[in-house]
Amino acid sequence: MPERETVVILDFGSQYSHLIARRVREAGVYCELIPYHAPAETVMALNPVGYILSGGPASVYVSGAPHLPDYVLASRRPLLGICYGMQLLAYHLGGQVDAASEREYGQARINLTDIDNPLFSSIKADVGSSLDVWMSHGDRITRLPPGLETLACSDNSPTAAMGDPARGLYGLQFHPEVVHTPLGMHILRAFLYDVCGCRGGWTAGNFIEESVERVRDQVGEGQVICGLSGGVDSAVTAILLHRAIGDQLTCIFVNHGMMRQGEPEQVVATFGEHLGIHLVSVDATEQFLSDLEGVTDPEAKRKRIGERFIRVFEAEATRLGRVDFLAQGTLYPDVIESTAPDRAVAAKIKTHHNVGGLPAGLRFDLVEPLRYLFKDEVRRVGEALGLPRSIVWRHPFPGPGLAVRVLGEVTWERLETLRQADAIFIEELWTSDWYDQVAQAFAVLLPVQSVGVMGDERTYADVIALRAVTTDDFMTADWARLPDNLLARVGNRIVNEVKGVNRVVYDVSSKPPATIEWE
Repeated sequence: MPERETVVILDFGSQYSHLIARRVREAGVYCELIPYHAPAETVMALNPVGYILSGGPASVYVSGAPHLPDYVLASRRPLLGICYGMQLLAYHLGGQVDAASEREYGQARINLTDIDNPLFSSIKADVGSSLDVWMSHGDRITRLPPGLETLACSDNSPTAAMGDPARGLYGLQFHPEVVHTPLGMHILRAFLYDVCGCRGGWTAGNFIEESVERVRDQVGEGQVICGLSGGVDSAVTAILLHRAIGDQLTCIFVNHGMMRQGEPEQVVATFGEHLGIHLVSVDATEQFLSDLEGVTDPEAKRKRIGERFIRVFEAEATRLGRVDFLAQGTLYPDVIESTAPDRAVAAKIKTHHNVGGLPAGLRFDLVEPLRYLFKDEVRRVGEALGLPRSIVWRHPFPGPGLAVRVLGEVTWERLETLRQADAIFIEELWTSDWYDQVAQAFAVLLPVQSVGVMGDERTYADVIALRAVTTDDFMTADWARLPDNLLARVGNRIVNEVKGVNRVVYDVSSKPPATIEWE
């Protein structure tokens, strides 16, 4: 593998940690996100040109809080601490960190006290003496360590940014990685290029080249099965693995009975017939529905579905003969929300069937080449691999399928109701040229019924919720402002065409506080 510059991001448990990595890669610099407690030799083997310390939920002065590994400062490489990372840097250099009398959450304005330093000099013509930023902290630096100076302050933070240009040490109390800090990307680029001296040039093509090599190194002469759903994540995984190991790969498409309308037939035709991948199709509808009988808890649904997927793969692997690895299209949002083992310092939000839903005693080793990519990065890789646009830009679909969009118990009848409603919604989005303007859209069958009137008679029937969101990274999202006439048309068609539905509602929740999916 060719030598290349690397920035190491040490993860202290922030929900935004991987967003930092995404911004660094967007700036054209390769980086790796590594738990703060990883062995020193693991990090130093990457020969990092600089470090970024993420935020985190802890307080540096509390017993048991994560602390800065000794090798970081000993390396004398440039360092940028963000939020908790900044407090950690100050604490380890001899400064004082205390609880703030007032917390700072959300939009804030900071006053720049030294705008000619390398971190801010590129934006001084645009901002003058103040900068809009996004804060999320309850502690603050009350005494700077020797050698560091205040670069910015806010009404509640006497040190909102600090630095020592001679040593290349910087700290930001705010989050430059989120879109709510409008010039945050400029600040990160300044650290990468002006402080660390990066050359850049990291692209999707680089990722493909390195991933192919890594897969070959991991797999060797082994045989791999890949769970193929037909979505962009598993599709990119399959094409990437096919490029790396060719006939050592067998893709398995499991029809669990919870796909969208016409989807099983489309997947088999696209991948088996047109892309030339060895594809085995399995209809396990009855097994999955049996597992879900009487189950209403969403976590239980995901775990049962995850385990059944593995059992089906194991059964197919037995028929295929030797199988050593299971490949999955796991993405970083799945990992961060599930609190996978390598994210043990973060808070769990929900279990994804292909992360926390995997059963103990799994007989395969996992191959997950996309594990640390966001959806938009996967799409760029898919385009670079030559995948059809219809696959690359298809809306995301959860691995458990419609099971997590049928709230409450999953039955064949309820799945059919939702399938029809969802198909109408998607068809109307395409017809009105709105499909590509939203990042994800779908229907949800609620576990309640409501009173209605049809044909002068009282009805007591199901309720369908519609959900459409806009987002760049799927870690945060806003509800899509669809036109009234489009929503009216969709609602009218669903009530008239889908038996047993008499009410349609539209979800206007953002993420956070809601998640994109309802379960």
